Amino acid sequence: MRKLLNGLYATSAWLAGISMIGVLVMVLLTILSRFFGFSAPGSDAYAGYAMAGAGFLALASTLKHGEHIRVTLLLGMLKGKAQKGLEVAALCIATLLSGFLAFYSCRLVWQSWEIDDISVGIDATPLWIPQIVMALGTLIFFIAFLDELILELRGQRQARNTEDAHHE
Repeated sequence: MRKLLNGLYATSAWLAGISMIGVLVMVLLTILSRFFGFSAPGSDAYAGYAMAGAGFLALASTLKHGEHIRVTLLLGMLKGKAQKGLEVAALCIATLLSGFLAFYSCRLVWQSWEIDDISVGIDATPLWIPQIVMALGTLIFFIAFLDELILELRGQRQARNTEDAHHE
């Protein structure tokens, strides 16, 4: 199961990277279309869709690599059962919130598909197509939080060293 989950997170990260390349391609297409005088309708919208895809698909991998921003001031002052209790409580809340996000993202896709919602731009893209990437990203994010919660409850979660955290 661990191999499958890690594969899911890695695939999601790769898809996020491909989405970033999609943003680059759409921006370059827009620049070239202006420079050479040809039409590239909807390229700005597709760049936005690819950017949203990159952000949502990267959520799970970022979480699993410990790169999400965390406020560990209170957690660092606690030791033993109090620290574990706060960590479990935080993971329960995060799992619940990410579950709501995944549920409502999937619901949005379903509703857009049901009513044939399309973008307002000249491209008239059915909105469920770019929204499905968001829903997929939030669903994988929920799975990653559930995974972290289960690992914490089983005592198998790797402790995050706040001293080694990346800072910008």
